[in-house]
Amino acid sequence: MTERGALRVRFDQVAREVAKFGAVGAVGTLVNFAVFNLVRHVTDLPVVRASVIATAVAICCNYLGFRYFTYRDRDKSGRTRELTLFLLFSAVGLVIENGVLYVATYGFGWDSSLQSNVFKFLGMAIATLFRFWSYRTWVFRALPAREAVAHAESFLDGDGGGGGEGRGDGPGQDAVRPRRAA
Repeated sequence: MTERGALRVRFDQVAREVAKFGAVGAVGTLVNFAVFNLVRHVTDLPVVRASVIATAVAICCNYLGFRYFTYRDRDKSGRTRELTLFLLFSAVGLVIENGVLYVATYGFGWDSSLQSNVFKFLGMAIATLFRFWSYRTWVFRALPAREAVAHAESFLDGDGGGGGEGRGDGPGQDAVRPRRAA
């Protein structure tokens, strides 16, 4: 494959990842705003506390979307590590998101319902950039190439679990030789 072709494939992969991340993020944004406005109008909680609750609920929804949709093909071997890092980076994102709202509300006195939603959205946008980078780099790591090939071969073999590992077969070899019994 040419360098230009490899670059195009990589660009397409990142574009798909960004689209999936955006889809999960859009659902998370709807959840975040719905919970934020519900808590804000139903309770007497201060704006930033209501926002922290809403962000925490959205983080839970987003983890499920990222693990089982956006990054479903990524390494699943260290779930405890993955969840710990996800929560750590999500907490940093929560501070970024709600820090913007805090400064707008208590620093500048912009606390109408519209202003709160605008600055919550601005904080979410900034935090999203951080979250995208941190999740793809540290939390949902890509499988090493050898494991990815073995996983793909096992999927093609239909056994669902690493059946192509260590056999030395190349792609398409099962069409020539019958599959070995496990």
